[in-house]
Amino acid sequence: MITLYRSPGSCALASHIALEEAGADYTTVRIDFASGQQRSDAYLKVNPKGRVPALVTDRGVLTETPALLAFIAQNFPAARLAPLDDPFAFARVQEFNSFLCSTLHIAHAHRMRGHRWSDDPAAHEAMRRFVPQSVGAAWELVENTMFAGPWVMGDAYTICDPYLFTLARWMEGDGIDPARFPKVLNHRNRMAERPSVQKALAVEAG
Repeated sequence: MITLYRSPGSCALASHIALEEAGADYTTVRIDFASGQQRSDAYLKVNPKGRVPALVTDRGVLTETPALLAFIAQNFPAARLAPLDDPFAFARVQEFNSFLCSTLHIAHAHRMRGHRWSDDPAAHEAMRRFVPQSVGAAWELVENTMFAGPWVMGDAYTICDPYLFTLARWMEGDGIDPARFPKVLNHRNRMAERPSVQKALAVEAG
């Protein structure tokens, strides 16, 4: 049995959707960030980073969304969530997900987690003001140079799609008008219609 530790509104949604797409036998555990549960001794034993997602498998715990998504795709090959037989194509999948993780998500985090980079309140405010510009620049790259269509990698649905959907749900909060990015917005709308996405979102809302 696989166990996914998640928090509503977090990037853990991407792995949650992928587990549904894969038809995995799994359970989830909600971590309440509002109460600081991510810093509890019990959770830090699962993930010393104090963040989500964390995926408990029979071989140990995995963290970081790109790693979890790759594990899910490789562990459930029948679901065809990645081009596992093509090293170059699989590297392109990893390239896209790494960009979301290391660039777009980090730019987004400057809106509410400036304490990770500075202890100066003025710097925190400067970071928040800059988020629409930095996040917008990342979305421009996705829209104009990285999104193949109709899915992220082209005709085939992959582990890139739930990850893109998850981060695209943060646009408005980051001061981004989704209408600026019609490909991404269309993708977000189509993803929201998938049964796997609806099931994962229902769990989040519960």
